[in-house]
Amino acid sequence: MGRILAIDYGKKRVGLAVTDPLQIIATKLTTVRTHLIFDFLKDYFQQENVEKVIIGYPLQMNNEPSEAVQYINPFLKRFQKLYPDMPIEQVDERFTSKMAFQTMIDAGVKKKDRQDKGTIDAVSATIILQSYMEQQKYRS
Repeated sequence: MGRILAIDYGKKRVGLAVTDPLQIIATKLTTVRTHLIFDFLKDYFQQENVEKVIIGYPLQMNNEPSEAVQYINPFLKRFQKLYPDMPIEQVDERFTSKMAFQTMIDAGVKKKDRQDKGTIDAVSATIILQSYMEQQKYRS
């Protein structure tokens, strides 16, 4: 069984989270500058057994794609070209940044650290991954 990697793709930064090899726990991995994401993924896929990639796909309240998909769709296209055998699923990521910020407050993270957008992106990726894992439990 391999890991599941979650991606919170943004215009400037990409938040990443990953499961353990048994796919029990979602953990914040890191944040990478957007222009470096494919270099990071190449190295990560060589080092780790990744079974599937989950990407946050932002929808509006009416379930239409948000304007942020204009950045995500080219990433998805390039990803699928570079890694045609890697399964990739899109997960609704509405409110994950707000949830990440609130989670950090609830966990007692200092205000200075909460202002680090990279941390918020990585926590958002973790929430996306945890949400995906919960959905899979109920489908089985």
